[in-house]
Amino acid sequence: MHSELVHKSLNTWYQLTIADGFTQIVLTGNYTLTALGHYLESLTAELTQQAENQDLRWDLTRIQQLDTAGTAILWRAWKGQRPTHLQLRPEHEKMFARLEHTPVLRAGTRRRDLAWPITTLGRLALLLWSNALGLVMLIGQLLLDVLYLIRHPVLIPWREISANLYRTGAQALGITALVGFLIGIVLSYLSSKQLQIFGADIFIINILGISIIRELGPMLAAILVAGRSGSSMTAQLGVMRVTQELDALTVMGISHSQRLILPKVLGLGIAMPLLVLWTSAIALIGGMVAAELQLGLSYHHFLRALPDVVPIANLWLGLGKGIVCGMVIALIACHFGLRIKPNTESLGEGTTTSVVTAITMVIIIDAIFAVMFSDVGIT
Repeated sequence: MHSELVHKSLNTWYQLTIADGFTQIVLTGNYTLTALGHYLESLTAELTQQAENQDLRWDLTRIQQLDTAGTAILWRAWKGQRPTHLQLRPEHEKMFARLEHTPVLRAGTRRRDLAWPITTLGRLALLLWSNALGLVMLIGQLLLDVLYLIRHPVLIPWREISANLYRTGAQALGITALVGFLIGIVLSYLSSKQLQIFGADIFIINILGISIIRELGPMLAAILVAGRSGSSMTAQLGVMRVTQELDALTVMGISHSQRLILPKVLGLGIAMPLLVLWTSAIALIGGMVAAELQLGLSYHHFLRALPDVVPIANLWLGLGKGIVCGMVIALIACHFGLRIKPNTESLGEGTTTSVVTAITMVIIIDAIFAVMFSDVGIT
């Protein structure tokens, strides 16, 4: 006994036959994304319904073309498991075998690790150790480069040092002057309001001189440079990593540290104390203007009394902070720039980490200077 039941609406892709008491589904035509078109959902529903019959025999030998979309439709209809009775062509066997070896994602509740605080602290400690070790190695390499260049002064990269001095110093004069002037005005205005209460207007010179020359000037300049020049250095080295320019320099035998890192460290180390001096001077001018408007303190008296009430040691202390902060910012920026992986996501993360780390180190350095030189320039 043999009979055929041909599906009316989707007979292009399958036929049902009954032979010897067994129902068989014969797939025909092209099981490709282009051929199925808008019949994709309806055919998937039909095959899923037919696959509910566990005794149904599947014959796929008459399929002319089969692509990934057609394979996925059948695999979904079979609920991720081959039927018991299945006939395949050899070239189609590989496609279904690949699906069988695909791992299945199982949704489930994930057990919470009770030791996650310790694990997180451990990861952070290892990351901190790795970065600290990388910075020490970078400093050691720079010291070796300095010794080498002292013995071979012809190879000193004067052009690169000059370019970094211009980019990190001269081009930063505008933003540091603007911020310094505004900070000076705000500090002078708020301090004068409090000093007027006690009739101690003249001490505005002491407050502005000590706070700006010793603390605010170096801090403002360092934070602005960390956000401006530090991020620029990290991004520059990161882009060179992404575009494989660093690999090209290595192939040509050119040292990264001598041509890229050392000029940045020296350039920023020279530029920072000059920026500190510039920022402090502009901030004092802003404070002087506010003191004249708020308290009626003349410019001539302010400038004449400033050297008497502010010891010169505060100026040297501020310049020393500038040199240390400038070189540390450049080292951190270059360190994270060299650790960037050749992809754009790592470039953004590395630049962000570099800026945050540099600003944090600037604050730590300022705190160290404040503790070590607490008795210098105060009396």
